[in-house]
Amino acid sequence: QVQLEESGGGLVQAGGSLRLSCKYSEESAMGWFRQAPGKEREFVATITRTGGITAYGDSVKGRFTISRDNAKNTVYLQMSSLKPEDTAVYYCAARPAFWGSRMSHDYDSWGQGTQVTVSS
Repeated sequence: QVQLEESGGGLVQAGGSLRLSCKYSEESAMGWFRQAPGKEREFVATITRTGGITAYGDSVKGRFTISRDNAKNTVYLQMSSLKPEDTAVYYCAARPAFWGSRMSHDYDSWGQGTQVTVSS
């Protein structure tokens, strides 16, 4: 399994920005998901193994950007124009393939999660 470690979460004011990082042990297709208390885990973004193709959930499209730097073994999630409803634990995930996925069950490795809290 791919070892993953997220970082960069914290408290931010509505309208602000935050960048999450996920270091991985093995180059893979990657995804970001989030989960708020009492809610279903939600797809946020995905990127192919080489970074050429990305996809986003409707609720974050135009505000979030996923990218990767394979030389640093790191995937990023740049979050801008943050809203209180973005508050959640954010998880990065990996799958041993070129293509990413919008489906959480397609990923077999998960990070520990990092908390993002957006204040009004």
